[in-house]
Amino acid sequence: MSTSTTPARTDKAGTRLTLPIAALAFVIALAVQLIGQAKIDVGIGAIVIFPMVWGLILGLLVSVQKFKPLGLDLQRVAAALVGVAVLLLVARLAFNIGPSLPTLLKAGPALLLQEVGHLLGTIALALPLAVLLRMGKATVGATFSLDREPSFAMVSEKYGPDSDQYRGVLAMYVFGTLFGAVYITLLTSLISNWRIFDPLALAMGAGVGSGSMMAASSASIIAAYPGDQEAILGMAAISNLITTILGVYVGIYLALPLADRFYRVLTRKHTREEAAVTAGAPAQHADAELGGAAAGAGSTDTAREAAQAEENRRFRERVAESSAAIHLPLWLSLSVLTVLGIGTASIAAKGFSLTIVLGYAIMLALVLVSIALAKLTKKISAIVYITTIGAYISSPWFFGAAALNGPIKSVDFLSIATVMLTLAGLSLGKDIPLLKNIGWKIIPVGLVAVTASFLLSTVIAEFALGLWH
Repeated sequence: MSTSTTPARTDKAGTRLTLPIAALAFVIALAVQLIGQAKIDVGIGAIVIFPMVWGLILGLLVSVQKFKPLGLDLQRVAAALVGVAVLLLVARLAFNIGPSLPTLLKAGPALLLQEVGHLLGTIALALPLAVLLRMGKATVGATFSLDREPSFAMVSEKYGPDSDQYRGVLAMYVFGTLFGAVYITLLTSLISNWRIFDPLALAMGAGVGSGSMMAASSASIIAAYPGDQEAILGMAAISNLITTILGVYVGIYLALPLADRFYRVLTRKHTREEAAVTAGAPAQHADAELGGAAAGAGSTDTAREAAQAEENRRFRERVAESSAAIHLPLWLSLSVLTVLGIGTASIAAKGFSLTIVLGYAIMLALVLVSIALAKLTKKISAIVYITTIGAYISSPWFFGAAALNGPIKSVDFLSIATVMLTLAGLSLGKDIPLLKNIGWKIIPVGLVAVTASFLLSTVIAEFALGLWH
């Protein structure tokens, strides 16, 4: 009789697992907040590295160190806290949307037109590179979008969970998880400091559909244009929400079919050459020999496809195990994040203030109301409710906007991003082993995909703003 040494996976967590990871995140987040930001001159521009990036890197180092390994369940708790931290970040940004509504309205159709860059930019630039690198059919899944969670269902339904296309989705997801926030911080910082784009166009470009990447990108833009902070945050939040909502429909009905068709066009010559080789057996061979060769080739192809499908299945299972959700009580998640947030916000404000506590109380109320509405309707996500309600109650049209905006503005949005990315770093150790499965080709393809989404959207927004104004 044999016994398994693999511990059972925990699906629920309480204070026993949550408090240790919270304490670790508290120490790291406060330390990097005290370190502050660093500006590095790279010749063609300047790159600003923010506390949230230091937090992500230090969290990652802690999660991968072998001296006292961070358990898988602790890393999953950190990932669960990131999901709730995103809601708090959205709540904070929603209070930048309301006061900026006149500016957002002046942006006119540019806000919608620039979404073409987000939703189709990866196909235009990253897909040809993936074909050049011979990524095979995984090209389609890896390049039809930036591949966050909604992409899984789209590709799985169309091609199957063991397909090469689905493997491409998983590869880009792993890339974005590990490198997305850091890379877009460096990219946006460099481009923003060129000062050739309107800050509102850059803010639209920041809305790539990922909360952490949007926050990191917005911080770099604000560093270059500090006087436009409120408008930048409001525009980035709206752009990110539009990208998230439209991404599902555009992905299903336009981006995925277009990527598949574009891939077939680019690989048509290669496919014809393979067909010619298969059909080009010498005419002098006997019919029996031709039949045997064809049967042998068919058998080899079938075996190769079966082996690839099995490899894809194992990779999918490893990703599923790494990203498996763990349930935390909402009161516990919000309590932990509030303590962490007040600590980092106090350092950012250079002193503790009851106004910061009141700001967090308002954000918590907004998050709780939105979660309740989302559960009640079951059709609209909590993020949409948070954004909509927060934008209205902070707008000039709400009678209590001034009383709410004051405490909220005392909470530096970057302090929330620091907490979120520190927790994200602590959750990444479990994803590092997946790097050997995704291969090196996804790295240049992923870098180009993120660059294309941000840069094409920004360029389109720049021209659209000029035409509209």
